[in-house]
Amino acid sequence: MPTGNHKLDKIDLKILKILQQNSKITNLELSKRIGLSPAPTLERVKKLENSGIIESYHAQVAPAAMGLSVKTFVLVSLAWQKENALESFLSKVDQIDEIVECYIITGEADFLMKLVCKDIPTYEQLLFKTLSKIEEIERLKTLMTLSTVKDSKLLPFNYEKLHQH
Repeated sequence: MPTGNHKLDKIDLKILKILQQNSKITNLELSKRIGLSPAPTLERVKKLENSGIIESYHAQVAPAAMGLSVKTFVLVSLAWQKENALESFLSKVDQIDEIVECYIITGEADFLMKLVCKDIPTYEQLLFKTLSKIEEIERLKTLMTLSTVKDSKLLPFNYEKLHQH
């Protein structure tokens, strides 16, 4: 969690925007793009990391290149009357690698899960052999994705204009 005591200025915001677009950029290239010399640039990046604003760096891997062609979103309604329903459900979700994201939500269900797997038969097996065996789940609703039209990693923020709180 960000500590919140780090005040972001225009240069920090520029750094954050650039690193979200390409985290493999060299410190030298980054320093040229923000108009500072390399040493203070590196110092700023380290401050952003240490304050928790930059959480981590990841390689974004193309699912199709890994033979993972099915992405689904699953709405889950929990059987709250079961003892320790939430804790038990969450520990089971944690064990299923195909569930890559899971959110507690409001609205027509309790959770929204994002699943990635090889193909439809694999998903079907996951649904009937694994997910349906989780007794804390009262109801499941699968939303199958057809294609991706936008998948941005850049947080929606006005990086050019410093926000005052």
